[in-house]
Amino acid sequence: MNAPSSTTRPEPGAWFVTTHWSVVLSAQDNSSAAASAALETLCQTYWYPLYGYARRCGHSPTDAEDLTQGFFAQLLSKDYLKAAAREKGKFRTFLLTALKRFMANEWDRQHARKRGGFAQIVPIDEELAESRFASEGSHNVPPDILFDRHWAGTLLQRTLGQLEQEYQATGRARLFGLLRSCLARDDSALSYTEIAVRTNLTEAAVKMAVYRMRGRYREILREEIAQTVSSPGEVEEELQHLFDAFGP
Repeated sequence: MNAPSSTTRPEPGAWFVTTHWSVVLSAQDNSSAAASAALETLCQTYWYPLYGYARRCGHSPTDAEDLTQGFFAQLLSKDYLKAAAREKGKFRTFLLTALKRFMANEWDRQHARKRGGFAQIVPIDEELAESRFASEGSHNVPPDILFDRHWAGTLLQRTLGQLEQEYQATGRARLFGLLRSCLARDDSALSYTEIAVRTNLTEAAVKMAVYRMRGRYREILREEIAQTVSSPGEVEEELQHLFDAFGP
């Protein structure tokens, strides 16, 4: 298996030429189509951490969905972007702060007027969201910590999904299926010897394939994080913070 050519991958600083959150910050005072599209993409990606935060704060599933949709409607109207500043850095931090303000100042009034009538700003699968929320067993976790865990989980899911797409596009879907459990050194993962037998590779080749997969996974993860921070220097800090969210 050949590693993807390093010449096709952007240098870390290049991620910020068109990174989503930096585009929004640089164009927040005008009607930039690129900024609007970037913000909508971020909202569609990170709706679940907000939904989970609302549920952890005691809202019912229906109210949590309405709250999330109402918040995004307000956010996308640009009202809340006036409070976004580059020195505040991370989209995660901005979003949770804005949600708390919305819940404190806007939610009761809007909900009384439009109960059950909020437009679907982002696609929310309530059944899937509730299944995920119930499976997490996080009822004693503070809402802010749970928000960070949900955020980190969304990042990891997106990273794994993109990695899988890359393997599928190059005809290596079966190899991905056999190697994916090796990404986190899962105790239930197949041994390198077993994978070698199933793929007709040498054990040394399997070890190299896992090494390359882990390397590409880390690259994609950093690229995903780069879309939610405002400068290259924040990537490692954000990565560490999100991993810390899974701590005790």
